[in-house]
Amino acid sequence: MRTKPLPETFAYGIDIGKKVFHVVAVNREGGVIQRAKFSREALQSFFDLAPKALIGMEACPGSQWLARRLIEIGHDARIIPARFVKPYVKSNKTDAVDAAAIAEAVTKPTMYYPA
Repeated sequence: MRTKPLPETFAYGIDIGKKVFHVVAVNREGGVIQRAKFSREALQSFFDLAPKALIGMEACPGSQWLARRLIEIGHDARIIPARFVKPYVKSNKTDAVDAAAIAEAVTKPTMYYPA
């Protein structure tokens, strides 16, 4: 795997796509420390290696499956309704920006549903 998880990561935001998943990692201060793009298989390998962390994803048909998978390997996965993510998108909407917004939103209390 080309992209390795960083040990100083506090939370991840995942933008779920059909074939590509955008991931943004933030530190405890909320600063973006890593951006990556993965296939489904590479995403699973990445999180198998990642230190246990808070992970947020926008509610969609694939989010329940992915949240259960991440919880099984010890992460704290949370699903965020789209209406709570939108206020955190500060620039042009792209998958990578959505992942950055999700990572920020998941660190706020009451912004998510438990998986």
